[in-house]
Amino acid sequence: MSFQDEKHSTSDADLEKGAVPYRDVVAPVADIDEADPNFDPDAVQFEDDSPYPEVRSAVSNTDDPEMPASTLRAWIVGTIWAILIPGVNQFFFFRYPSVTIGQLVPLLLSFPIMRFWARFVPHVKIFGASLNPGPFTIKEHVIMNVMATVGYQSAYATDIIAVQRVFYNQNPPFGYQWLLVMSTQLIGFSLGGICKRFLVAPPSMIWPTNLVTATLFNTLHGRATAGSDARGGMSRERFFLWVFCVYFCWNFVPTYLFAALSYFPWVTWIAPNNRVVNQLFGTQTGLAMSIITFDWAQIAYSTSPLPIPWWAIGNIGFAVVFFYWLITPILYYTNTWYSAYLPLISNKAFDNTGARYNVTKILTPEGTFDPVAYQKYSPLFLPAAFAMSYGLSFAAITSIVVHIFLYYRKQIWLQARRSLSEQPDIHARLMSVYKEVPEWWYGIIFAAMFVFGIVVIEVWNTGMPVWAFIVALLISFVLTIPIGIIQAITANQLGLNVITELIIGYMIPGKPVPMMMFKTWGYITMAQALQFTQDLKLGHYMKISPRPMFWCQVFATVVAGTVQLGVQSWMFSNIKGICTSKATGGFTCPSTTVFGTASVIWGVIGPQRQFSQGQMYYGLTFFFLAGAVLPAIQYVLHKKFHWNWLKYVNFPVIFSGTGLLPPATPLNYVPFVIVGFIFNYVVRRRNFTWWAKYNYVLSAGLDSAYAVGTIIIFFCLQYPRSGTIGADTIQTWWGNLGYSNTVDGQGTPYLDPPAKFGPSTW
Repeated sequence: MSFQDEKHSTSDADLEKGAVPYRDVVAPVADIDEADPNFDPDAVQFEDDSPYPEVRSAVSNTDDPEMPASTLRAWIVGTIWAILIPGVNQFFFFRYPSVTIGQLVPLLLSFPIMRFWARFVPHVKIFGASLNPGPFTIKEHVIMNVMATVGYQSAYATDIIAVQRVFYNQNPPFGYQWLLVMSTQLIGFSLGGICKRFLVAPPSMIWPTNLVTATLFNTLHGRATAGSDARGGMSRERFFLWVFCVYFCWNFVPTYLFAALSYFPWVTWIAPNNRVVNQLFGTQTGLAMSIITFDWAQIAYSTSPLPIPWWAIGNIGFAVVFFYWLITPILYYTNTWYSAYLPLISNKAFDNTGARYNVTKILTPEGTFDPVAYQKYSPLFLPAAFAMSYGLSFAAITSIVVHIFLYYRKQIWLQARRSLSEQPDIHARLMSVYKEVPEWWYGIIFAAMFVFGIVVIEVWNTGMPVWAFIVALLISFVLTIPIGIIQAITANQLGLNVITELIIGYMIPGKPVPMMMFKTWGYITMAQALQFTQDLKLGHYMKISPRPMFWCQVFATVVAGTVQLGVQSWMFSNIKGICTSKATGGFTCPSTTVFGTASVIWGVIGPQRQFSQGQMYYGLTFFFLAGAVLPAIQYVLHKKFHWNWLKYVNFPVIFSGTGLLPPATPLNYVPFVIVGFIFNYVVRRRNFTWWAKYNYVLSAGLDSAYAVGTIIIFFCLQYPRSGTIGADTIQTWWGNLGYSNTVDGQGTPYLDPPAKFGPSTW
């Protein structure tokens, strides 16, 4: 039997001998609140495993502390991934539709590469470390994958630089860019020591998306879990291979050969010129009431629905139906905010002629707000769905604070007093043999990145005061734990971008660059802290020593951010028309457009001209009140009447679950809800054995096949020869081009805009 195939368990005798310190710990269910929607109160008490069936089916409850993890070869290959994956993702970030290489692609490719390495690379030492320490282990695999993915997404601060280039005709130097990216990406890691106590060690913090990754690791390395032990049917390895192969082949159809199957606005083809039909049933600028798509990329646009608990998916489904299928059409067709003169769904802002808002008309030569020019030009108008998304973001902020205080204050207090080695969970007890990261390590990271931030602000005269930098960090630090709790139990992360935009818009009006910087430090510090924490939870599940995890994350983040800046600089120098509608290769920069539009709304014009009393969008501020009141009402009713179904109502998820809309559309959420209902409610209830064995493997197979297939399609069929392959046949036939010749595809508004519309004064 090979080394990685051995199954190491820790018995009570081993615990008593000191291999893993044993403590008289109560059964895990004793610390779990009755309001925890992920916990089944009728479940058996497991002292040697997780009390959550999702975790038991995906995570092994065994460990071998002697298994190699942070090896030289793991760092070599992990560094290569830390260069390639972020670089490729940054390249695709500016393209629509985009391709994001997630953690599953390097995870899969690493396995055969490292098996080959273990077999053929000579056993020599370099600087005292063996180049080939033996069979490839699951812990090495985890280390490599964390390095590949900790910075795989486009660094948020790169959008500041892109917006400065595109919207404000600025070209900041590389030193400014690098220090800004490093500070915004790494300062969140300083929260790791605090987050671990509250978001990693407690068994109730399950982090659903980690379960897919853990399942795939255990499947590839043949480690036993509750799911893999289920009797009957093919092995999980073979099931994954079948899913991967089938969807890899199918992916060519909606992605390249027949794009209409991806959007599939079938109702609009019946009445292509009927505006109401297209706006309700369309899938590009409509509400996607046509429901169907045949493209996993559309279903899993935000994340795969398969690891998400059904109760959380149900809350997202309610948000889509109530806020976007009911309230938004009422606002739109009654021409509230003059929205009927605009597309129903769009990620752009418009002026009083219905054209895209031209921010350069209201800027001074220094790039600040010009009130005289603003009065001569136009107020800013938002599409109805865009405006609704801001209202939901307002409600999400207050709801998460109230919800966490009401439902999790006892657990937070308990974890604050409990040490990391005193968690009532088998995984925490197994991890107690490893050395923790000293608190001063986190302190050094914070101090260095804080200095980087001050240098960026002061040396390059950004117009942002240091006190605003400190306020941004305080917002992030205060809200990281509440937001992390919601993400850990639902896989849904609330963004702080809107609330930080609102605050800085009032504090420093008329200055877009300070607004973007404040938003980034206030938001991405939290997001990076939770990315760091999510990886720590994966290491917790896979029994990786915390210190190697810390160093591989910090190192890979520095490498990834540097590579992304280089790729972005190359793209702006070599791709014609980038971030415009005339861009070659589809590099229209949808996310940068949203980012830039936000800089206009909040940084240039400012919230006082949009959301203050007497202004056009003042009504949206009442969402703050709704977000605070509704969780309190739910809590009182739950405690008074003990209605069990109320514990599954989660207002932070309701308000934040559709946070990617726009640039997403309801097409990315409605099929998401349907798939989640089928697998995580129907299948899970009717055939739990099948669900436990295959559900997360199915998600891993679909995600992996889509990612690998789309990369091959792009680099082999779309990018070569300037995108002219099949230009006269495949690219131009009705299924790829003509299907969108509808009101939905063209974004036609409900009412034809007059020469000018809107208020007479603004």
